[in-house]
Amino acid sequence: MKKLILLLATAAICLNLTAQDVPEKKDEGKDTIRIGGMVIVKKGKKSGDASIKIGNDNGKKKKRNISTNWFIIDLGFSNYSDKTNYANTGSYLVNRPGFPALDKDNFKLRAGKSINVNIWVFMQRLNLVKHHVHLKYGLGVELNNYRFKSTNSINYNEGGLVPYTVNTQTNAPFIFRDSISFSKNKLAADYVTVPLMLNFVTNADERKNRFGLSVGVSAGYLYSQRNKQVSNERGKLTNKGDYDLERFKFSYIAEMTLGPVTLYGSYSPKSMYERSLDVKPFNVGFRLSYW
Repeated sequence: MKKLILLLATAAICLNLTAQDVPEKKDEGKDTIRIGGMVIVKKGKKSGDASIKIGNDNGKKKKRNISTNWFIIDLGFSNYSDKTNYANTGSYLVNRPGFPALDKDNFKLRAGKSINVNIWVFMQRLNLVKHHVHLKYGLGVELNNYRFKSTNSINYNEGGLVPYTVNTQTNAPFIFRDSISFSKNKLAADYVTVPLMLNFVTNADERKNRFGLSVGVSAGYLYSQRNKQVSNERGKLTNKGDYDLERFKFSYIAEMTLGPVTLYGSYSPKSMYERSLDVKPFNVGFRLSYW
């Protein structure tokens, strides 16, 4: 019988890779041997009088060192901080000869309609210190929609102002003040993004009473940029063109969890445009997640 018990214990060790031998202890007159998730209870004095219990004898669920959250959705608002010196922008993207000069008012956004949606394929937390400090990382896409208040048009041909064709002389986009009004006029910029954060959390197992804070950085790659306009004169127009946006986006990011609610924010210290404009984007919103 002792050999059978030893054989079963050895099998349990093979099934539970994280098992650790714990010295024999006495519990209310019963001898117990705990190996990983298996508990062997010796009820009597005879060597054959024993029982085997699979599971944790203290009733507490063992915390995992790595936890994964799949398909997380962020809903929020996109905006930017415009630090452009419009008196000295050059003529690459704005202030082309023969066109009215543009200023900061031409790039103001409709804040309530400039939407940010993030879809994270996964987020993982790696335990660093007693399940209160984690390394948090993931992979997903950032979808940013910037709705202009003004009548800006992007990427028109200088000669005949034909919608959505590239400048035939310089092969470069430019922005000008259009002669018509739009019911919708937006620039969309979408990124594949990898966030990396330090996560601090209290009461990780109690969703209603927990508090959490995450701070870190993210790196994104621009995979789509497009301009969409809706007007009575031209109808619906969408162009996936080159609007001089930076291909790579670096951001500072933060999250705060209060019970079941998680708020997020991001800020890029670098302009979203390659040339002429000094426009630094930021996002704020809330997260739909079970963490």
